[in-house]
Amino acid sequence: MLKQIREPGRILIIGAGVGGLTAGIILAKLGYPVTIAEKNIQAGGLMHNYRRRGFDCPVGVHYLGSLDSGQPLRRLWDYLGVTEKIPLERMGTSGPIDRYVFDDFHFDLPEGVPAFEENLMQAFPEEHTQIASVMAELTEVSGSFARLDMLLSPEGVPVSVESFSPMGEHLDRLGCSERLKSVLGVPSMLIGLSLQECPLFYYYLTLSSYLLSSWRLRDNSSRMAEAFAGRFRALGGQLVLGDGVKRILAESGRIRGVRLQSGREIDADTIIAAVHPQAVTAMLPEGVLRPDQAERIARLENTKGLFVVTLSVADSVNEALPYNIYRLHPEADGSLAKGSFHQIRKGNQAGTNLLTMMATSSIKEWQPWEQTVSGRRGGDYKCEKRNRAEAFITEATALFGPLKGKGIVDIYTPLTIRDWVGSPGGSAYGIRRSSSQLMRTAFLNRPAVKGLFFAGQNILAPGIMGTTLGSFQVIKRIIGQEHFGRTVLEGLR
Repeated sequence: MLKQIREPGRILIIGAGVGGLTAGIILAKLGYPVTIAEKNIQAGGLMHNYRRRGFDCPVGVHYLGSLDSGQPLRRLWDYLGVTEKIPLERMGTSGPIDRYVFDDFHFDLPEGVPAFEENLMQAFPEEHTQIASVMAELTEVSGSFARLDMLLSPEGVPVSVESFSPMGEHLDRLGCSERLKSVLGVPSMLIGLSLQECPLFYYYLTLSSYLLSSWRLRDNSSRMAEAFAGRFRALGGQLVLGDGVKRILAESGRIRGVRLQSGREIDADTIIAAVHPQAVTAMLPEGVLRPDQAERIARLENTKGLFVVTLSVADSVNEALPYNIYRLHPEADGSLAKGSFHQIRKGNQAGTNLLTMMATSSIKEWQPWEQTVSGRRGGDYKCEKRNRAEAFITEATALFGPLKGKGIVDIYTPLTIRDWVGSPGGSAYGIRRSSSQLMRTAFLNRPAVKGLFFAGQNILAPGIMGTTLGSFQVIKRIIGQEHFGRTVLEGLR
């Protein structure tokens, strides 16, 4: 078994999103023969933006954290060799990164842990003790994150059992007010969780990533996807597009290759699945997984999908903003059951800006069209999308004032995400990394079949940072700590 891990042989990766391309680039850099099979005709997954009515619309990369020189994601991207090919602009240099708008007040999220603490102390002068406790924990996790301890340490990040208890319960024990909990609840939304189910460690990891520095793409093009795919090809990696994996081939409990939708077979000794585990289960021959393993994967709960509206507006009236706006509607206990994200950016057509609005949405809300495919859902579906979009526009008008020259560029739903990237239920953030489900997801770190590994957000957490770290971690598992330390870690120091 150890020999197999250290000598992966011919490698095939399922999925050319950020997780699959990251794993492919690392292995190609190390000289391994790697093929990535992607069902779509373009590589990049949710990194790949799309064009509607002449506008370039963003999908899954609205902003990123910790990309300044020497910071965690920058170090990982520098190792991959993609940083210089991705056009970025820094947020928070002359104001907030995010503005949280509530019914009766707003809170600005600044860059930097000290500035964040100062803003909290000013907004909640009666809760300095509670804030100091939260900030001490945030500082500890932020330091560990900045050092990339989870990759540099052989045993990963040493965290206590308490680190995986819900952040909401922790804030209740500290005696935080409902209003303070509402402000602190936003980072958990970025990984598709509420405070009451978000583990402390994931909460602080997400928040510290954006506080270190926040960035967004300088335009809405697909240059991020192109940078990853181009780098993989330049290193000699083979990218098969428009021909996804239909069946994983195995004999005597060991991987031997895949059969693509076209019928073509590719031999492989190691398969890295950078797609949802439930999609992988459907690809495996019957009996390869033990019944309890198959049931465990089938029972995994996923995060919700998204309802997203993109508008074009006149730039002479609705100026591009250097920060994001969250419109939030807390429940009586401070939890954020309802909320929407707004980002207004410069458009790629003269005289226009693009306003992106999104909120979580369950696929159950779109149940009448569940058995349909994109482009063939009918007039009722279009009407329902339009009605919901109008509610979004009304809310945006309250935030930004009159939306002069507005026109709907595109609307998409969880069904769109499901059909595009094959995410079960149209989930936007994959598996729910909730405190109650952490033990059920732990088995994904160990191959259920010899030669089969999961990568990307399946290993750690959603988002670019979590997905990237997850792919680095799985490479360490495949080639062994010693080889990983001598090769990959030396390039990260």
